[in-house]
Amino acid sequence: MNRLMNQSKPLYKKASAMILLICVLFIFIGVLTSIQPAYRLSSSTINDWTSQIKGSSFLHLMSMENKSFERAYPENTESIDWSDVAFQMATSVKPNDARSLLGRELPGFESYDRKILIAGEGTDYTNLTYESTPPLDTVLKDREAQMPEEEVNDKESEQNSSNQTTGDRDVVFIYNSHNRESFLPSLPDAKNADDAYHSEVNITKVSEKLGEALENYGVGTQVDKTDIMNLLVEKNWNYTDSYKASRPIVEEALASNKSLDFVFDLHRDSSGRKLTTKTIDGKEYGKIMFVIGGNNANYEKNFQLASELHDRLEDKYPGLSRGVEKYQGAGRDGVYNQDVSSNAITIEIGGVDNSFDELYRTADALAEVFSDYYWDAEKVQANP
Repeated sequence: MNRLMNQSKPLYKKASAMILLICVLFIFIGVLTSIQPAYRLSSSTINDWTSQIKGSSFLHLMSMENKSFERAYPENTESIDWSDVAFQMATSVKPNDARSLLGRELPGFESYDRKILIAGEGTDYTNLTYESTPPLDTVLKDREAQMPEEEVNDKESEQNSSNQTTGDRDVVFIYNSHNRESFLPSLPDAKNADDAYHSEVNITKVSEKLGEALENYGVGTQVDKTDIMNLLVEKNWNYTDSYKASRPIVEEALASNKSLDFVFDLHRDSSGRKLTTKTIDGKEYGKIMFVIGGNNANYEKNFQLASELHDRLEDKYPGLSRGVEKYQGAGRDGVYNQDVSSNAITIEIGGVDNSFDELYRTADALAEVFSDYYWDAEKVQANP
């Protein structure tokens, strides 16, 4: 009898431990589901934690179960330092990135902490795009301006040689949330980026040029000409509310035309000429930067489109694309109306020091590359 009791003790211990664990699990689940929403764990919280960890760390974990993942490692990849991983998860401070510490110590610094998704030629964290945000009165000020002249298109004979066309369907929608962003070479009295705004001679001219070039390649395009700055005045909003003001314009366009599949918001950078200009075959172009909002539901698909366009630009116009960067977090919109479509991106074309000749060349180049992308995608859909 004693022997039987001794043999059954381990079973009692295991059963007791199992019951205890189940009770703890139910209590834990009860706590998670009953606490206030502000204190619950969410997917965004987990994403914030895991975003501090290198992607190679997750690859290493998967390779522990499936050795095939080890083949994805470059030969020179160092093994994971688990103490480093634990430190990053606990503090959100990356030992090899001083910005992760300074962003929490210096007031206002964190708002400049962005992420480079794809670094183009010469792009690093010291020369990312930035847009000046002057008072609305400064943006609306009347200024003398020189109207841009149309450049003769050197590629006109090559355009739409395949006779492909979307017919009467417009598939691309182009608009400008900061529609009065202008360029110093066209403003004789302007001295800096805060002065580079005009009611007519501005980024909308580049949007019109891009729309015309896309049409020449058979890609139906709708270019919006709404003066968003006037809307801000009517609503008594600030310049920082530009995306909120432009959003209904985009939503109405998409609702009224179901064929619209691509949404481009064109801007110009406030950076100087050195960063925003590229010489290709003896001609100067305004460089392109693709900006993706990291806080929108379509982030992954938006990034996929930007990545594809960057790669195609690199192939045909090396160095024209500055790359792809992600905006999100404190002090930023983080969405930029890109949640309205899985093919919505913000495109910075040129900078405050670029001329319209340079910007128009870039618009032609972007139209050529995008039309190639579009028609290639159409072929894939037609022949699955």
